[in-house]
Amino acid sequence: MAGGFFAKLQEGLTKTKDGVVKGINNVLSNFTSVDEEFYEELEETLIMGDIGINATSRIMDKLREQVRDNHITDTEQCRTLLIDNIREQMKTDENAYDFENEKTVIFVIGVNGVGKTTSVGKLAAHFRKKGKKVLVAAADTYRAGATEQLREWTERAEVPLIAGRDGADPASVIYDAVNAFKSRDCDILMIDTAGRLHNKKNLMEELSKMNRIIGKELGGIKRENFIVLDGTTGQNAIAQAREFGEVADLTGIVLTKLDGTAKGGIAVAIVSELNIPVKYIGVGEGLEDLERFNSDQFVDALFS
Repeated sequence: MAGGFFAKLQEGLTKTKDGVVKGINNVLSNFTSVDEEFYEELEETLIMGDIGINATSRIMDKLREQVRDNHITDTEQCRTLLIDNIREQMKTDENAYDFENEKTVIFVIGVNGVGKTTSVGKLAAHFRKKGKKVLVAAADTYRAGATEQLREWTERAEVPLIAGRDGADPASVIYDAVNAFKSRDCDILMIDTAGRLHNKKNLMEELSKMNRIIGKELGGIKRENFIVLDGTTGQNAIAQAREFGEVADLTGIVLTKLDGTAKGGIAVAIVSELNIPVKYIGVGEGLEDLERFNSDQFVDALFS
């Protein structure tokens, strides 16, 4: 993360620090010995801080083991161990970004209002700055104004957009986009999909149809399915990911609106609960306010 982005992340996590980090500090200072009551208070603080039951259980199990093995009796000695255990829960696989250096098609999925279209624009700018030839397809053809909103973002990102008329079959847009991707010898094709989940069957059929076109026209090209989640919605974000995970093989998460949320702990829960890596995070409205996720810097920003 660039210095400016890290500063924004620190500032954005202020409310989360006032909640979960302050709560952890209170538990550590209120207890003079490591006992069962101490563990219970710490566990409750983590869960209330949106870190989630699964992640909290793993963090606490590891802490208990470390305390036992190292004969720790002072609660303050648990601070570093706890922070390192939280960091460990969020590690991103070193191969998570290999697709950035391959020809890749990225489906971007998520409900309306989470920042999906803006994330497409920001990701397009991110890839372009890395020297990639990027193409964006406006396959969210049902929401009024969706294509025009995406057009504004792709113009800001300085990448071309393939679009159809409102209400058009998304598959027809994909067909045009795939042909443009081949003829222009692009590196990354990003596809903005319809942001709805009221009918999983229709969405599944729609994604399947688009997948068939890409499979037929682009062969064994690398594929990524990103779900965009709003960090301010806490546990609801996990529920959304689970729902979409039933219709698409999700390979990464774009976590938005981390600036100013009190629910930043959800980033820990998401990785642990879903076993899907957070690959990018957003901390503002600017084109540059989205970066690769770095667990070390996220935890540093949270606990600094």
